[in-house]
Amino acid sequence: MAADSSSTLPAASGADYADTSSAAYRAALQVIESVEPRVAAATRKELADQRDSLKLIASENYASPAVLLTMGTWFSDKYAEGTVGHRFYAGCQNVDTVEALAAEHARELFDAPYAYVQPHSGIDANLVAFWAILATRVEAPELANFGAKHVNDLSEADWETLRNKLGNQRLLGMSLDAGGHLTHGFRPNISGKMFHQRSYGTNPETGFLDYDAVAAAAREFKPLILVAGYSAYPRRVNFAKMREIADEVGATLMVDMAHFAGLVAGKVFTGDENPVPHAHVTTTTTHKSLRGPRGGMVLATEEFAPAVDKGCPMVLGGPLSHVMAAKAVALAEARQPAFQAYAQQVADNAQALADGFVKRDAGLVTGGTDNHIVLLDVRSFGLTGRQAESALLDAGVVTNRNSIPADPNGAWYTSGIRLGTPALTSRGFGADDFDRVAELIVEVLSNTQPEGSSKAKYKLADGTADRVHAASAELLDANPLYPGLTL
Repeated sequence: MAADSSSTLPAASGADYADTSSAAYRAALQVIESVEPRVAAATRKELADQRDSLKLIASENYASPAVLLTMGTWFSDKYAEGTVGHRFYAGCQNVDTVEALAAEHARELFDAPYAYVQPHSGIDANLVAFWAILATRVEAPELANFGAKHVNDLSEADWETLRNKLGNQRLLGMSLDAGGHLTHGFRPNISGKMFHQRSYGTNPETGFLDYDAVAAAAREFKPLILVAGYSAYPRRVNFAKMREIADEVGATLMVDMAHFAGLVAGKVFTGDENPVPHAHVTTTTTHKSLRGPRGGMVLATEEFAPAVDKGCPMVLGGPLSHVMAAKAVALAEARQPAFQAYAQQVADNAQALADGFVKRDAGLVTGGTDNHIVLLDVRSFGLTGRQAESALLDAGVVTNRNSIPADPNGAWYTSGIRLGTPALTSRGFGADDFDRVAELIVEVLSNTQPEGSSKAKYKLADGTADRVHAASAELLDANPLYPGLTL
């Protein structure tokens, strides 16, 4: 069963739209080719490769031609440090317009009091959030204690005291192997260096979040910031419970919804599963399931808005005005009713993919999914994640290896493969298509053997890659990427 056409890329099937987009891209590539033909060739090849691959990387998607074209404009040439109406450079009136539009769409889409659309990435968004929380919860009270209005008014001794307090706060976040992100306190990441950090995991028997265990860790550790959200956890989170835990210990609840923002925007996650009403600060990327340009965004309550608004120059350099313009276009698309159909199809397709693995006896972390992520435990095939990822790529299936809870192979080789449904759903794949995808993945992994004791080397049985490529081509041809777009 194919997905409803309303869940595909916006206006992608309209003949006039496709013709106009084709003309725009052909003209752009001709201009690029006149300067550096190798870049133009690589750009054409990238489109061809994406059209010919089963893209299952959970953090990737396809943006609409309108979003992509918005990034290639004169906004790229502007410096615009500061905020709307308060820039450190002249001539930013048009940047003010697109930034204000993007923030307006974000507030309306997520029903948020405040939105900051300048972050260049999800990591930047998290850094802005961390420092905004530190500025609000630590710096501002300390300045009041010192009788100062600004850090520049402090004596050297007072500044040293403040700096020590800012750099000695506690953060409790989800561990990397349980499905958290690098920026949730992973020690090699800056988040693990700037905070006194501790992690919470998942139930070792079920793989599910154990809220009682999180609460116990919070009571014992007493963090300033409790981070919720995930990059490889295949289940929904009760953010009302996470807020209760944060409130009990006096922590600020920060939610990183970079992966599932599209499911929030599309009203698949509502009530206690929608983080925005419960979190003090919510961060996200604007690509992934939200289907916009690569970038970040911060939503916040009024309490934290003034500090978040100082993201540039506090953490960020000059905002990318052309990307903010593209965010405005993507967020406008996400406010259309068709996006809700898309988001629901993403979740339905993930369920179909998980069911396809279960009935073929492939091991899944938590035994299934109820979001857009399926985490496959490839130890049942006798493989590492590194071997599985490489063998699948040979067969035209693009995935990424990922740690699983208590992973015996560590974060480099891993024991898991993370799969996501947003990108292929944008092409029009439906539940039956994803069941077939599960079948093809199992065929590849069942025909892959490790070579010796290596965790990286493998042998794919002769003919497997060709068979899977041919079967994939049938699915891809039935669900073309940017139909009608010709270069």
